[in-house]
Amino acid sequence: MAGETENFGLRNWPAAPAIRPFKLTLRQEKLVEMARAGLAEPFRGISYTGSVTGERILPAASGASLATLVEAARAFLASLDDGRRRAACLAIDDEAWRQWSNFHPWLMPRNGLCLADLGHGQREAALALLRETMSGAGYQTVRDVMRLNEHALEITAKPEEYDEWYYWVTIFGTPSPNEPWGWQIDGHHLNINCFVLGDELVVTPTLMGSEPVLARFGKYKGLRVFAAEEEQGHALMSALSAEARQQATIGTELPWEVFAGAYNDNRHIEPSGIRYTDLPREGRERLEALLATYIGYIRPGHSELRWAEAKRHLGDTLFAWIGPFDDTNPFYYRILSPAILVEFDHQPGIVFDNDKPSRDHIHTLVRTPNGGDYGKDLLRQHYLECHRDAHGVHTQSHADRSQGR
Repeated sequence: MAGETENFGLRNWPAAPAIRPFKLTLRQEKLVEMARAGLAEPFRGISYTGSVTGERILPAASGASLATLVEAARAFLASLDDGRRRAACLAIDDEAWRQWSNFHPWLMPRNGLCLADLGHGQREAALALLRETMSGAGYQTVRDVMRLNEHALEITAKPEEYDEWYYWVTIFGTPSPNEPWGWQIDGHHLNINCFVLGDELVVTPTLMGSEPVLARFGKYKGLRVFAAEEEQGHALMSALSAEARQQATIGTELPWEVFAGAYNDNRHIEPSGIRYTDLPREGRERLEALLATYIGYIRPGHSELRWAEAKRHLGDTLFAWIGPFDDTNPFYYRILSPAILVEFDHQPGIVFDNDKPSRDHIHTLVRTPNGGDYGKDLLRQHYLECHRDAHGVHTQSHADRSQGR
């Protein structure tokens, strides 16, 4: 399987026949071109009018040790032979960070190792990275997304497209207690980017989704994902007056994809919707609970730090809604602040053949605006503070060069 021992990086993006067992449709060709265009832009990060720029100041990570995550990464690498270890590892500032994609598994190049190519012990070692990065609820959601990708195989009978283990894992840098490193899992409906520097942890961009969101038969019958994310978003709108709902609503036609998804690292978002301070008390409480659900994906200790960061910016936080508001129709919502971007979207069918959005296909996204994704801002600060020559002059890194600094 592609991805076992080869690194299809951005610098050597292959011709389609090298990795794709099918001819591209017109829509797929457009997606590939969109990807090329997005990746060709130097990284700047998600922005919006009035967003805070410059250096982010994170809460101190005291008492939130990441030693067990470092050990999990080392154990995973130790489980691999030399060839697979080389395939799994890239430099900390490699542009392959930005190549994650929710698209068809063979539509875009994948980096690292595919879990389907690994033995049971190696796969379990890879899953330990997820267990040590995510909370219990977050890890459960991740595994359920993977299981529902297996259910998509049961529905479609397309083993070349869907499988519980069609996910690629990459280690960036060398796992260390004090030097920057990270890891990524990449595949259909599951894209998590984890950057580590000492006890600082950045777990964005994170895209998770599923179609269907409920397994109605088969191996995982009864399994459901994103019920809380859907119900809490709807409950927030229900707490608003008709006038406030109108203020929150920024459109009627759902987007075909979340706005800041794959290859949209530099998306500019115009602030719109209703401000946190303009919500009624119940609305503010429900927005906070909704934010807590998404922030709660990551491990205890660091989720509290992430929440403290988001809480400081609640006054500048906006909630926006697209679509009708009732008990049956699909919808989109967004939470936007200088500290966090959350998107939730009901999608048209891919596994199924519906060309209109339905509540049976969901995408969720969490990002860090203002250059925080992939830990880019922390890495830049690290280079500025630590990578200086004997005269105290900053030595330009690959990350600086790739971003035009």
